[in-house]
Amino acid sequence: MAALSSSLLLLAAHFLTASFALELNFYRNSCPGAELIVKQVVQKHFQQDPSVSAGLVRLHFHDCFVRGCDASVLVDSTDYNIAEKEAPPNLTLRAFDVIDDIKAEVEKECSGVVSCADILALAARDGVALSGGEDYALPTGRRDGTVSLMEDAHFPGPSFSVQAALAAFQTINLDLVDLTTLLGAHSIGLCHCGFFIDRLYNFRGSGLADPHIDPGLLDTLRHECPFEVVEIKNVSKDPKVFMNQAAAASSSSSSSPFTLDASFYRGLLDYRAVLRLDQNLAFTDLTSSLAASYVGDPKLFLAQFSRSMIKLGSVGVLTGRDGEIRSNCRSINNGI
Repeated sequence: MAALSSSLLLLAAHFLTASFALELNFYRNSCPGAELIVKQVVQKHFQQDPSVSAGLVRLHFHDCFVRGCDASVLVDSTDYNIAEKEAPPNLTLRAFDVIDDIKAEVEKECSGVVSCADILALAARDGVALSGGEDYALPTGRRDGTVSLMEDAHFPGPSFSVQAALAAFQTINLDLVDLTTLLGAHSIGLCHCGFFIDRLYNFRGSGLADPHIDPGLLDTLRHECPFEVVEIKNVSKDPKVFMNQAAAASSSSSSSPFTLDASFYRGLLDYRAVLRLDQNLAFTDLTSSLAASYVGDPKLFLAQFSRSMIKLGSVGVLTGRDGEIRSNCRSINNGI
């Protein structure tokens, strides 16, 4: 009898967990227009600034890497708490205004129903689609976290080795394929010079440039990022360059610094990656082979990028009765 009771409890726990899992069209009854509202607002911002897609993807990544995809990165600091967004790696994040605009419109349609975590995940998906990626089906049902602490914000840095970055990715159950593929998001958007200035002037304290950088690219980046004007500690004054220099220099109409495509991988194989971590993908067997595969079959990259984004968006999610549905994405409902 005791064994039967235990089995029934385990079975009940299984169904309880399953009932709170993410699912496609989670808001089909409670807020059927939610996903369309997100798409329309993102499209409006994209038309004004196509780099917003990169901003949304990066914002989503930084959210999911800390405490899971719970919109904790959106929370503002208070007199009593310094929030995630104040951590140094997060100071260059943007597109918070896009999330604010979406939340305002969604609240008009169905107040207190759609989480900020889902809004951010959906907005990143729509940004990907507008930039040439797939409009992948994204499970929803995330709830918002109630904790946001600056000291929790740790990420793989732009100068990490592939091995060190992989170790960080593995802490959130992402693998080497996910790492290599998600770095393909660097085919769109901009990068502050401070993130790679050492590659241009003082690589590993040598007083010289990184030897694994195309000479033409080195000249271009030194012109855009003069050593004397780079402000690593003041992001508002730090110059920016296109992340995808291969596309920026291309005369092809099918690729641009705002198009999510495999040109990023062509660039790193040609030693034209901006960040050291990106360039390091060319120097390990599996990552360089995968990069070559993506160059040879760009649709393979887009398909795997969708899979890796869905996987990223499922990290550490709160569902069911966990967390909350924030009324304002910038603040916990009852304070911190």
